[in-house]
Amino acid sequence: MNKHNPAIILVNLGTPDRPDEDSIRRYLKQFLSDPRVVDLPRWLWLPILNQIILRFRPPKLVEKYEMIWGTHDGPIRSITQALASRVQSLMPDIPVHVAMTYGQPSIPDVLEQVKEHDELIVLPLYPQYAGATTGSVMDAFSHAIKDHQSEWQVRYIEDYSTDEGYISALADSVRRSKAYRSRDPYVVFSFHGIPQAQADRGDPYPQRCEATAALIAAHLELPADRWQLTYQSRFGPAAWLQPYTDKTMEALPDKGIEDVLVACPGFSVDCLETIEEIKEQNCEIFLEAGGREFSYVKALNASWSHANALADIIRRRLADQG
Repeated sequence: MNKHNPAIILVNLGTPDRPDEDSIRRYLKQFLSDPRVVDLPRWLWLPILNQIILRFRPPKLVEKYEMIWGTHDGPIRSITQALASRVQSLMPDIPVHVAMTYGQPSIPDVLEQVKEHDELIVLPLYPQYAGATTGSVMDAFSHAIKDHQSEWQVRYIEDYSTDEGYISALADSVRRSKAYRSRDPYVVFSFHGIPQAQADRGDPYPQRCEATAALIAAHLELPADRWQLTYQSRFGPAAWLQPYTDKTMEALPDKGIEDVLVACPGFSVDCLETIEEIKEQNCEIFLEAGGREFSYVKALNASWSHANALADIIRRRLADQG
């Protein structure tokens, strides 16, 4: 094995293999069994998961996944692959692979493809570190590496929430949107939530989200009264990070805000939580509450600005021998 022979692995959450009940059930079982994602005691959580959630939740999600699917691989997998191809074109001397924490292509399968390399640059596509996302990626790699004879030096890019290229790309995506150019919308930066209990135990995620949102707003020169941060996608009865996106959409018209533009800076690629939850559900909530105009800024997806930002981040990590 040659020394200084790196490979790059971009890691995203994952997706069901197909938009059908059995595939969704398999995916949810793997995802929701991760103690980083749901950190309740196993004796309490696993019976709820297996006897209630996995019985009743998958049938309700089939139509939603069918609505966003678009391609046979689904948006997360297909867009992440397209993004990796563009990063590869910017870094032609180092192979770029894609892995999913849950589902395919799996981390163990990708490790089989990089056995001849001695260094792995692992970039979880979660700009803001959270134990439930980036932490889960690191756990999954640590577990999978134990089954291999290869001796890798693994370098994780754990957070890029304040990276200049990433912030600039996000600000430009807002600035280029038709709604932003033609109107003066109130801007909401909606991030995926985590349980409040995880933040109370010291997870730095909310501070990372706040830093990202403030930097984008500064780039856009938004007055403090023209934007805010919210958290979406809460699950279960426990308190999650607030303010909640859906409750915010419901309340804004009563405050005289009838024109809203929503961006989701924590999502590298569009998925169920952006396409269906934000663009469909929260749009409906806002309009039914009395709002007039609702616009959504697409994720950076496989854009060249996104690929360039990630390539620059990876180059700096490769240059860092510390």
